Amino acid sequence: MPTASAHATVQDELKLISCLIDLMKQEQQFLVAADTDGLNSVTPLKNDLIEQMAALGEQRHQSLAAAGAAPSDAGMEAWLAGQSNPLYSEQWQQLLSKMREAKELNRVNGMLITKQITQNAILINAMRTPADAADTGFYGPSGQTTPVSSKRRLVVG
Repeated sequence: MPTASAHATVQDELKLISCLIDLMKQEQQFLVAADTDGLNSVTPLKNDLIEQMAALGEQRHQSLAAAGAAPSDAGMEAWLAGQSNPLYSEQWQQLLSKMREAKELNRVNGMLITKQITQNAILINAMRTPADAADTGFYGPSGQTTPVSSKRRLVVG
């Protein structure tokens, strides 16, 4: 029965996207706190939810195709236009709204990740360069600083 299946899929997708949003909010807190253990615990759960959502989206598309509608969001809109239950359209709009929320959370979390990567790179570079590098030079194999010459030596031959 394609009608019940398409609607049931949307209901299941709503449950999953709500869980995903909650996880993404946790992920955001972990990113702000630079809590790698927390991030490591959330990431596999988030990936699992995304895989489940993709499978449900595919099932919804198959149900739409079986009902004679296009297997797409536009097909879902067309299918909903032919339904007598306004709850179906309401839940579809809720799903689309939650998808937009998840997309925004993902964008912000991506920015936080980029910021953290940049900060880490700055710290790593600071650790590689001595504080007075211009004055004292670099550490050589003996552990002693070696003077840095600002002049380039050219080999002419």
